[in-house]
Amino acid sequence: MSSAPTPPEYDPAKPNGGNSLDEDVNAQYAGLEVHYVYLMVCAFLVWLIIPGIGFLYSGLARRKSSLSLLFQSFAVAAVVCFQWMFWGYSLAYSRTANAFIGDLANFGLKNVVAAPSPGSVLLPEIVFCLYQMLFCICTVVLVTGGSFERGRILPSLIFSFCWATIVYCPIACWTWNANGWLYNLPSLDFAGGGPVHIASGWAALAYAFVLGKRVHKGEKLHGKPHNTTLVFIGTVFIWFGWFGFNGGSALNASVRSMMAAFNTNTAACFGVLGWTLVEYIRTKGHFSLVGACSGAIAGLVGITPAAGFVSVWIAGLIGFLTGAICSSAKNIDKLLRIDEGMDVFKLHGIGGMCGSFFTGIFAQKWVSALDGASIYEGALDGVGVQVGRQLAEICAISAYSFTVTCILLFALKFIPGMHLRVTEEAEMIGLDLDQFLDEQIGDWSILEQHSRHGVTQPNSVHASSEAVTAKSA
Repeated sequence: MSSAPTPPEYDPAKPNGGNSLDEDVNAQYAGLEVHYVYLMVCAFLVWLIIPGIGFLYSGLARRKSSLSLLFQSFAVAAVVCFQWMFWGYSLAYSRTANAFIGDLANFGLKNVVAAPSPGSVLLPEIVFCLYQMLFCICTVVLVTGGSFERGRILPSLIFSFCWATIVYCPIACWTWNANGWLYNLPSLDFAGGGPVHIASGWAALAYAFVLGKRVHKGEKLHGKPHNTTLVFIGTVFIWFGWFGFNGGSALNASVRSMMAAFNTNTAACFGVLGWTLVEYIRTKGHFSLVGACSGAIAGLVGITPAAGFVSVWIAGLIGFLTGAICSSAKNIDKLLRIDEGMDVFKLHGIGGMCGSFFTGIFAQKWVSALDGASIYEGALDGVGVQVGRQLAEICAISAYSFTVTCILLFALKFIPGMHLRVTEEAEMIGLDLDQFLDEQIGDWSILEQHSRHGVTQPNSVHASSEAVTAKSA
């Protein structure tokens, strides 16, 4: 029998993995190609979450502001891609980072090519960099949901660059960099319960808090999704993309990765059951498609930190409990008196905190050992202190994300010309008409034809515009 290929080692004398003109930089990965090919496929899956969030948010919003949310998903992706290449990757993952943030050793992706990555020696660093960049993009797109229906787009893009720099990158460094303080505590976070979900949930809440509540003039459709089909399609994209999100986070193609992928689907399904059960009881026998979609996302969020640490039935339990808890928090916005209508805090903030807490309870070393190298255990294996470590992660990330996001937004708010919120008139006619040039969501030509013949559709852009005109007159 032939022996297994020997994994490459990082050579400080060749920080970029070697000169491709003098040597074959692929040779060090001979026999191990399956790992980085698998991670590239997972990265492509994760990318689907970006338009998925756009579809989801667009469907949840009212029609007059839904196009802006589709646009923001791509615009934020573009801004954060630049930020990550400029200095984001270095601030999060440089090998010479301190316990809280990286340095600029990899500024402008310097030497990020073929060397074994800091996350796994089985991956060329350029693969690892792409995979982690998509995590950052997804997180920032989630955060912008806090500004829906009233936040100006240009300031949100500037905010995205700054937030990725001073919130996401430090938290990612704490959690996943080998020098990070949470990494060495250790807190257990397989795929982003803290940096992605807890951080984005609290940041979206801060965004909604700083902007203030939406203008409510008694519209019957206020706070209701305008297109449940878009919500469903967005959830499908997100669910499918999450197979790569969790399935690739072991950073190898081991059995542990397969377990994580199985757990991902299991938790989403059980999340649907948990959310739907609570909603069925609350509404006295009625169902909701949006509720089922929310339950799936809650289950996915809950399993994210635990996917590579728990068995399949525990994954189902985590998904069910997270879905039920998030559904029970239906009125959290009213309790907090903050208008965060995209449910980013409810699903990602509360769901992420639940998932992180459950990871501390249910992590088992036999599951993490499925990759042949890792041993992590929780209270179920007799290491009760792990629950305390998870609580430390939850408190630190929650406090840092909410506080720094508020400070950042207030700072941007007082920069001349940097108005975070549209005018009341613009909000009433909708962000799409205010912020875009001759574009609307869906088949807007029908509305134009009705308008020409003197028939104005309820809740259309024309109806909203006429209402504002009448008010001004």
